[in-house]
Amino acid sequence: MIFVTVGTQFSFDRLIKAVDVWAARQHAPDVVAQIGPSDYQPLAIEVYSFIAPEKFSEYQRKAQLFISHAGTGAILAAQELGKPIIIMPRLNDLGEHRNEYQLFTAKQFLGKPGIYVAMNVEELNCLLNKKDELSGCTPISSFASKDLIDALKSFFSAKSM
Repeated sequence: MIFVTVGTQFSFDRLIKAVDVWAARQHAPDVVAQIGPSDYQPLAIEVYSFIAPEKFSEYQRKAQLFISHAGTGAILAAQELGKPIIIMPRLNDLGEHRNEYQLFTAKQFLGKPGIYVAMNVEELNCLLNKKDELSGCTPISSFASKDLIDALKSFFSAKSM
């Protein structure tokens, strides 16, 4: 199963339409998407404006591949599960967001294991066409490391003196 999420605050019709068109061409039977307040009504994929947290987590666990906007929450969730994720940034220039932070986020993840960046619909289609070749990363912990916690404790202890 492919799980697509674009968050709940903004629509990302460019991404949803691209996945829907690809799924229709490929006769992809198992694509589920959380599309937020979208104006685009997909025909080939199963969509929800909002998915309750428990069901959302279930879709994440079942998915072989994530597709998402370039939001860090989705990227971290994919890494925690060791699943491959394709990210495509929303663009301010296209009215998809308030600023270009997702473009900068996507650029920071270029070449990182398990994270595949599509800067446009053509690159997204290329990645989707080779989806079975995409691999995840070694799963990361959902908790901070002991070293980080110790460093933070030390930092804040020094600041309070």
